[in-house]
Amino acid sequence: MNRKLKIGNPQMNRKQSGITLMSFLVVLAVVGFAAYIGMKLFPMYQEYYSVRTAAKGLASEPGVGDMDPSKIQDLFFRRLYINYSENVKPENVKIERIDNGWNMKVNYEVRRPLVGNLDVVGVFDVSQDLTRHGGTD
Repeated sequence: MNRKLKIGNPQMNRKQSGITLMSFLVVLAVVGFAAYIGMKLFPMYQEYYSVRTAAKGLASEPGVGDMDPSKIQDLFFRRLYINYSENVKPENVKIERIDNGWNMKVNYEVRRPLVGNLDVVGVFDVSQDLTRHGGTD
């Protein structure tokens, strides 16, 4: 009876594998750069959503379809002031007459420095019909 005793687990003899230090640093650099880009882009899109929200809120204002364009623009910029919007200027807002009210178009551009001489440019366009008349519509 010549039996060999096997000592230990044969699965433990495998070579361990995992991420190396260099691979970890490369992954860390890519994730860090993506986070940096996100920090540059987030305020631009946050302001865009504030502009959209202000335009939609203005559309639900009673009697906005009968208001003077200067009054509409004043109400719009009051809403933007509350949301700390600083890139939309009065020359970016166009208010045109349509059949049953007004159409407000807001076209603006935001430029943020990225790295060195590279900039991130966001071009935003919001259009909203302002047709609510009186207080019962």
